[in-house]
Amino acid sequence: MANIHIKNTDRTIEVEDGSNILRNSLRYDGEVPNRCGGGYCGTCLVNIEEGSENLDKRKPAEIKKLGEDILNKGYRLACQTFINEGDITISWDKDMTKQVQKRKVQPVKS
Repeated sequence: MANIHIKNTDRTIEVEDGSNILRNSLRYDGEVPNRCGGGYCGTCLVNIEEGSENLDKRKPAEIKKLGEDILNKGYRLACQTFINEGDITISWDKDMTKQVQKRKVQPVKS
């Protein structure tokens, strides 16, 4: 079992290893902002403040929407991110989310 510590809502959610951040937020009222759930809108942008080593690899949808610059700052899309094992701490920033929502989806470089 792992824990998602959500700074914005001061909540901690216990989740199964291998589970998705956004789905668990929806299931347990974590309040992560969301709209599409498919990696297109950018609404579920979260900053991984602690525990990034406990997450799965970046998905193509994240790379297309966020780009390497934003990903390298510790941001992920909650709808695309799964917890392998271990705890994480997340937060979100409305201003950063607005910037991401305005970005056009970029092709992934091979």
